[in-house]
Amino acid sequence: MRRNIFLHIHAPRVHVFSLRPGYTLGLGLILSFLFVVLVFTGLVLMVYYTPAADRAYDSVKDIIYVVPGGRVVRNMHRWAGQGMVVFVFLHMLRVFYTASYGGGRSRNWIYGVCMLVLALFSNFSGYLLPWDQLAYWAVTIGANIAAAARELTDLLGITPRFDPGGFLKSLLLGGEQVGEETLTRFFMLHVILLPLAMLSLMALHFWRIRKDGGLSRPATFRSDRGTTNKWMAWPVLMWTELSLFLLVLAGLLGMGIFVDAPLLEMANPMHPENPAKSPWYFLGIQEMVSYSAFSGGLLIPVLYLAFLFSIPFVDREEESVGIWFSGRTGRRVIGFSLAGALVWTLILLAVHERMPVGSGWVSRIPSWVSLVFNPATLVAIAAVLWAGMIRRRTGSTRMAALALFTVALVALVAFTLVGIVFRGPNWEFYWTPAQWPRM
Repeated sequence: MRRNIFLHIHAPRVHVFSLRPGYTLGLGLILSFLFVVLVFTGLVLMVYYTPAADRAYDSVKDIIYVVPGGRVVRNMHRWAGQGMVVFVFLHMLRVFYTASYGGGRSRNWIYGVCMLVLALFSNFSGYLLPWDQLAYWAVTIGANIAAAARELTDLLGITPRFDPGGFLKSLLLGGEQVGEETLTRFFMLHVILLPLAMLSLMALHFWRIRKDGGLSRPATFRSDRGTTNKWMAWPVLMWTELSLFLLVLAGLLGMGIFVDAPLLEMANPMHPENPAKSPWYFLGIQEMVSYSAFSGGLLIPVLYLAFLFSIPFVDREEESVGIWFSGRTGRRVIGFSLAGALVWTLILLAVHERMPVGSGWVSRIPSWVSLVFNPATLVAIAAVLWAGMIRRRTGSTRMAALALFTVALVALVAFTLVGIVFRGPNWEFYWTPAQWPRM
C-alpha cells in the first residue's frame, strides 16, 4: 500500500455515497483527466512550436499540415483546454449547490476557486500562441479589459500620476500593444508557470480531500466508520475512474479528428477584427465593459471573486452539506432567484439598447453616472438586496448565499450569451449575423 500511487491519492475504502453518479457527476475526475491530456499533448506541440512572432504562425501550420498526426494533437489540446474551463465551472456549481464547502472543507473550496482562476488564465495565455487574427485581437481586447481602472483614474484626473490599469496592461503585454514581448510572456506562462501552479493546487486539493475524510456527504452518513457503507477503492474505484478516463479520451479523440480548432490568417496589427471579441469565457466581462470599463472590467469581477472566497466563512450551516440545492426551501429560493434575475437582466439590457450612452438626452448625463449605474452594477445591487431579503425572511445564511450566487450566475450567462450571439461590428446589437452591415 505504501508503494501504490492510487491508494496514496485515495483512501483504501470509499463511501458508497461518493460513488453515486448523480451526486458528483464525475466532474472532478473529468477535470483531472483533461489536465493530463493537456500536459501530454502540450509536450508534443512544444517540440514543433516556435515562440517567435515571425515564425509562430508558420510553425502552427506545419503542425497542422506537415507533422503526422499534428492536426489531431493540436485539436485535442485545444478542446481539452476549452473543456477545462467548462468543467471547472460546472464543478464549482456542483460543489456550491451541494454545500460541499461545509463540514470543515473551506480550505479546499479556496483551492478550487484559485484553480478556476488558473484554468481561465491558462487558456487565455495559450490563446495568443497561434499568432493569428483571432488570437491577436482577442488578447488585445483582454489587455484593454485589464486596463479598466483607467476609466476611474481618468475621471478623477490622476492617470498621469497613478495608473494601475496601465501598469497591469503593460505587465501583461510587455508594452502598450501585443508584440514579440507579449508572445514570450504568454508562452512562459502557458508552458511553465501556470501548469506548475495548477499541478501544485491539484495536489493540495487531493490531499485536502483525504484529510477531510473523503468527499462530502449528508449528515445521515457522516457517522459511518470502518467498513460501514464503504467499498474497497481497489479495484472498484480504480475501474470506475479508468472507465471514465477512457470515455474522456475517446471524446477528445473524436473531437480531435472531426472538429478542427480555428486558425485564421496571420496576425496583422494594421487590420483589426470587427467585431473584435475576447475568448468566449471573458465575453461576459467584455459585455459589461461596454457599459463601463471600470465597473465591468474591475469592480464587478473583483467583488464576485471576493464573494466566492467568502462563501465558506459566511455560510457555516452544515445541515445542508451533501444535499442538492439544500432541500425544498433551497429549490424554491433558487427558482425565484433564477426567474427574477432573468427578467431583471433582460429588462436592463433592453433599456440599455434602446437608450445607449451617447444618444439623445442620455449624452448629457455625467460620465460618473454611467460608471455607477449601468446594467452590470444594477444587477449586482439587485442581487445584494435580494439576498438580504432572503436572509431576513428565512434566517439562513445558506439561503442568502443560494440567492446571491444564482442571480450572479444568471447575469453572467446572460451577458456572455449577448456577447457571443448578438454583438456584431462596432459592438452593436444584431439579432442575427445576416443583419451585419456589409464592410
